[in-house]
Amino acid sequence: MTPSTWTLLEAVAALANAPLMSIAERLREASLPYVGSSALVIFTEDCTGRPQKKAGAEGIISRVSIPELDQLRSHVAEGEAWQGEATIAGGQLPVLALTSETSALLTLTEPVLPEEPLERESALRMLDYLWQLAARRIQEKVADAPPSYLLESRAASAERLRVTAELVDRHSTTLETMLAALRSSSLDDAAARKTVTDLAATSLVNLRTFSDRTSDLVEEPVATAFERLREDLRPLMHFSGLDVQFIEPPVNGRALPGEVAHAARAIVRGLVLAIVDQPAVRRVRVQWDCDGVNLLINVRDDGLGELTADSPNIARLNSRVAALDGRMNVEVMAGWGADVQVVMPLDPPSAPVGDIGGWGLAEREMEVLQLLAAGQRNRAISAKLHISENTVKFHVRNIFR
Repeated sequence: MTPSTWTLLEAVAALANAPLMSIAERLREASLPYVGSSALVIFTEDCTGRPQKKAGAEGIISRVSIPELDQLRSHVAEGEAWQGEATIAGGQLPVLALTSETSALLTLTEPVLPEEPLERESALRMLDYLWQLAARRIQEKVADAPPSYLLESRAASAERLRVTAELVDRHSTTLETMLAALRSSSLDDAAARKTVTDLAATSLVNLRTFSDRTSDLVEEPVATAFERLREDLRPLMHFSGLDVQFIEPPVNGRALPGEVAHAARAIVRGLVLAIVDQPAVRRVRVQWDCDGVNLLINVRDDGLGELTADSPNIARLNSRVAALDGRMNVEVMAGWGADVQVVMPLDPPSAPVGDIGGWGLAEREMEVLQLLAAGQRNRAISAKLHISENTVKFHVRNIFR
């Protein structure tokens, strides 16, 4: 075996075993002998907390944004490499982009490819092979993520939503003020007013779209999440002969935070696998429901009732539930099977407000503070307390003082 073959195998092994936080770095190291680049950026919706994974030039990876990557992805055909100029990190750069079977996007900035056509084609094939491996590993690692990753991911998602909400509120106010001024009858240059009005309206739409896009990355409709679970279990049902009955959640149920959706699918998969290991199990019933506050999961089998709450498999699943402040209950009936109930809160626990008795806050200010501490934004507080957003901002200013 040649040294170059050993080098490739070592790079593939490092990529396959890389933790989520360093998988972009390992992919860049593995691909540099074939395609050079100034930076490598992965955009994957499998990782709700950190959809971008980056390596390379700090000036690029620190400034690249989700809307830029989302726009670039619209130009890339499935199964084909796309090369051209694109807006990345706030400027125009030559890029090479590829999608994956998992719908993730790989972007290489300022790519360097061999000039000879056959060598170029070979380099692109190798890059695609390494990229498909990395994308699949990301999906697998997220599906089986440990409790620590779920906690970190939830915190990152909440922080991104908070920052985005602040940006939307601030820039929306600015743009709406511009529109009001430009539409004023006191401005006599109609042509200029129309041009700037159109520009401001477009900016406002783009800003709202950015907010919606960010929300989409951290939430998943409950019906979609359940359908993905059904697809995950389909091969097991086909080859094991197990009859899995699915009781679907309400189609209009509240969307699930990404971390809850990922964890819920992994927990049900783990429960079904633990059940399959028991003798005489022919049927499993899987039900999801949502009460607006929690995701309610029920898994029941028709076995001999030999599933135990202290088995290593069930204990591992219980730790995943606990990582998201949920709870699991296992009821075993000898000769009648097992019934497992899981309750997973859709929102993080409210942060303790602490000792604020000496702050001199009014009752309404106290209510606003409690909602702020729970991570609610101004618009949600406004709706919950039936007051205007301006009133919420007034109370927040008083609290800060």
